[in-house]
Amino acid sequence: MLMQGRSDHPLNETGLAQAEEAAGRLAAMGVKIDKVYTSPLKRAVRTAEKTAPGAEIIIDERLIEMDYGPYEGMDLRDPAPEVMAFFEDFVNVPAPEGMEPLHEVVERLGRFLEDIKGEAENSNILISTHAIAMKGALEYLTPESRGSYWSKYIGNCDIYTADVRDGEYTVPVVLQAMER
Repeated sequence: MLMQGRSDHPLNETGLAQAEEAAGRLAAMGVKIDKVYTSPLKRAVRTAEKTAPGAEIIIDERLIEMDYGPYEGMDLRDPAPEVMAFFEDFVNVPAPEGMEPLHEVVERLGRFLEDIKGEAENSNILISTHAIAMKGALEYLTPESRGSYWSKYIGNCDIYTADVRDGEYTVPVVLQAMER
């Protein structure tokens, strides 16, 4: 089990099945996706294609996963002590040297969310991104959470929803988590 981060690995069979299941869940709820914004990484693009077939797909670099720097590809069964300390307490332990700081992840995702806010008010937009990037988006949308999303488990193809009303995002809620 490796820390993938920005490594551009293709989506595996499990990921394909999860994306197809997410597409089925959205269809069962009557949700039609108008547009998808996705990370440039192959696994996110393929997830977008499978989850919202036929929707316009736009690659946005800001949706890429956190930059793990020198820890990219690290075996998570034997993590470096500084990485373990960070993962155990994201709120109080800063990212190890060379990793993208969490506040930068939040700022990056916040700029993206602000840029799409107008079109999100009138359409169903799917964002295909990665766990830490998604947590950054959730932290941006709910600053009162004071970091609680950093320690929350977000699985592959979990679906969160937030509306735009009167020019402001609503508090995001999990629409449906994948069965584990």
